[in-house]
Amino acid sequence: MKIIGHRGAKGLAPENTLRAFEKALEHGVDEIELDVRVTKDGQTVLIHDPYVTDPAGSRVNIASHTLAELQKHKPDLATLEAAITTIDRRVPTYIEVKPGVPTSHTITTVRSFMNKGWLATDFRLGSYSQQTLRELHAALPDIEKIVIENWSGIRATRRARELGTKRISMLEYWLWPGFIRAVRRTGYQLYSFPGRRCFKQRIFTLFGLVGTSNNPRRARKWAKAGLTGVITDRPDLFQK
Repeated sequence: MKIIGHRGAKGLAPENTLRAFEKALEHGVDEIELDVRVTKDGQTVLIHDPYVTDPAGSRVNIASHTLAELQKHKPDLATLEAAITTIDRRVPTYIEVKPGVPTSHTITTVRSFMNKGWLATDFRLGSYSQQTLRELHAALPDIEKIVIENWSGIRATRRARELGTKRISMLEYWLWPGFIRAVRRTGYQLYSFPGRRCFKQRIFTLFGLVGTSNNPRRARKWAKAGLTGVITDRPDLFQK
């Protein structure tokens, strides 16, 4: 079973930071996942939400401010270039491009590293948006694409088939062994990822249906059903 650091290792260090990537590598992950958005001055930065929240609680929109302006509010805000340099091919860099975010900046950055000797296998490209994945695939066809879906296995496999990829990442709330076996039988590789803590999660956990991504015992059980890997906040829990 593959172990992928979620936003680096967000359970061990601030998410999507260079420190989180080092933590993930320290605990032996197979890949590192990170989120990208684009600033007003065209810098590809690592952040999940469309804004940064400063210590005073103010939200500062990513797309409306320059990198320098944003770093005044979040000093550890890193660029995609810095992340790839830090990870330095020790494991593949799994880049999730958020829906609606321009793809050209990510494409330019990845190409610049490939021109310096990085390989297609040093990267993964994923998104919830099919249009985003189409654009990434057209520009970077040799890099593995990852279809990200919350709950619909039918939609996920349809999207994957269109892109010619076998890799699907789904929210752990909606996975169960029978579903995992069915997806595996069709030839797709299924990964789970954790969601935000909410009432739904507490209810599902009560019935033993979630917790795979940060629960090694359940992850190993689901791996027997065909789960290929987990995207986890706590890679330290999965160390052998």
